Order: sequence, then C-alpha cells, then structure tokens
Amino acid sequence: MAFIKRIGLFLIVNFLILTTVGFLFNFICTYFGIEFNQPYVYYLVLYSVFGFGSALVSLFLSKTIAKKRMRVQLIDPQTAQGEERELVNMVHRMAKQAGLRKMPEFGIYDAPEINAFATGPSKNNSLVAVSTGLLRKMNKDQIEGVLGHEVAHIANGDMVTMTLLTGLMNTMVLFVARILADLIASNMAGENRRPNPFVYMAINIGLQMALSILGSIAVSYFSRRREYRADNGGAKYAGRDKMISALRALQQNYEVNKASNSKDSPVAALQISGISRSKLAKLLSTHPPLEDRIRSLERHQRNF
Repeated sequence: MAFIKRIGLFLIVNFLILTTVGFLFNFICTYFGIEFNQPYVYYLVLYSVFGFGSALVSLFLSKTIAKKRMRVQLIDPQTAQGEERELVNMVHRMAKQAGLRKMPEFGIYDAPEINAFATGPSKNNSLVAVSTGLLRKMNKDQIEGVLGHEVAHIANGDMVTMTLLTGLMNTMVLFVARILADLIASNMAGENRRPNPFVYMAINIGLQMALSILGSIAVSYFSRRREYRADNGGAKYAGRDKMISALRALQQNYEVNKASNSKDSPVAALQISGISRSKLAKLLSTHPPLEDRIRSLERHQRNF
C-alpha cells in the first residue's frame, strides 16, 4: 500500500482507465477483425479522444472517490463549532485571499498519519481534507501552513493542469505504442504475411503498460515542480514561518517513525516520501524531498 500511495490516487485511477480503454479497443478490433487502413494522423486524433477522455474522467471522479476512499466527514460551515469552526474559517480566509469565488468544501477523516489533500474538478468545485492524525500532532500554526499549501493547489489550478498533462501523456502512450507494435509485429510476421492478431494485441498492451510507467515518471516530475509552487502559496497565505514549521514537523515525524520502524509514516499530499528509497519510488514520487522544500523556502527572499 505504501507504493500505491506514493504514485498518487489520480495517476492510479487514470492508469486503470487508460489500460482498460486500451485493452477493450484492441480486443474489439482483434475479435471483429476491424482494421484502420488510414494514415497515423487518424490514430492520433482517435487516441487524443481516448487519452484526454480518461484523464478527464479521473478528474471529475477525483472528489467523489477521495470522499469515499478516505471516508471524509464534511464540516458544515453553518453549524461548525469549536476547533472545526476555526479550521473552516482558516480555509475560507485563505481561499478568499487566493481569490477563489466559491469556498472549498472542508472535511476531516480518521487516520493516524499526518495527511492533508486538496482535490476537485475545478477551483469552484473543490475539497480540502485533513486527517485526525494531523490535527493531533501539529500545532495551530503548522496546521495553518498545511491548509495554506492545499488552498494554493486549488488556486493554482493544479488538478486541471495535471489533467491536461496526463491527457497528453495518455495520447502519446497510445499513439507511440501503436506505431511500435506495428513495427514489431510486422518484423515478427515477415514479409507479405499478416501478424497474428492476438500476438499483436499482446504486444500493443504490453507497450502501453511500459510506456504508461515512463509517462507517469514525466508527470510525477512535473508534479514535484508544482509542489514547490504550492509551498510558496502556503507561505503567502499562512506565512513563510508557518509553512516551514509545517514541513519541519512532517520531517521530524518521518524521522521518528523511520527510527522506530513504524508503518505510520507521513505519506500524504504534503509529502510522499515513505520508508522505501528505491530509485523507481523516487522517480514516481509526486512530491520532492522535504529537506529540499524547506531549503527552497528558506532561500526565498520574498516577504509573504
């Protein structure tokens, strides 16, 4: 489960949809003997529909899936009391500061790790949620820094941006896999012979899966760049010291868990840096190392 958390729910849903679409398309064409004797530009158009379509489906389902998967309990701004009222007010204050026209929904879910995330299909249809572990282990200033970071994700339109990038990646995966599969299958069949359709389908699907991993590495790299921007946003809305304090609290908690071999590492939307240090995990990590993020904020000379 730690590996799954690292690459991110959005990429997982998108990968599953893309793989399913690719499999069904190849199976239908193979089973019914459908051939597209058209230039590759037609495939590019067709795969653009599939590629961006799967990414858009992931985007529109992201908020609903997150609520159900994490069992988020939404806090009603009209009836919230005590700490819940204070948290809602924090989110709304920073959302207004960020220029959001519609306030994000806010929720809390039961989990021991320090975790928080923002999701939703648009700036005006978004959700910010925090774990009970975060509320127990962080002080007020650190919580404010975390919430500022998540509001910055919404204000920066990161979900939409990542969707467009993922749609482009999906399109190229399907298109390049098609070209390579044609070349490989043709060479295997020999001159003037038709390749076995099921062998061709297996080659195509295998290439799609392999290229999807490479594409996810590229998307994850871009996601890490967006995290630095969200950190700057959190520093702007909550204060740089609060943002740095939040990151340091995450780092300290991670080191404590690592030393004690605890499984409750702070694998979260703020930092995805589990105990495993494999090269693949680093490439697929959607978040930069905490120490790099702290140094970036400390070097930043702007006055927030």
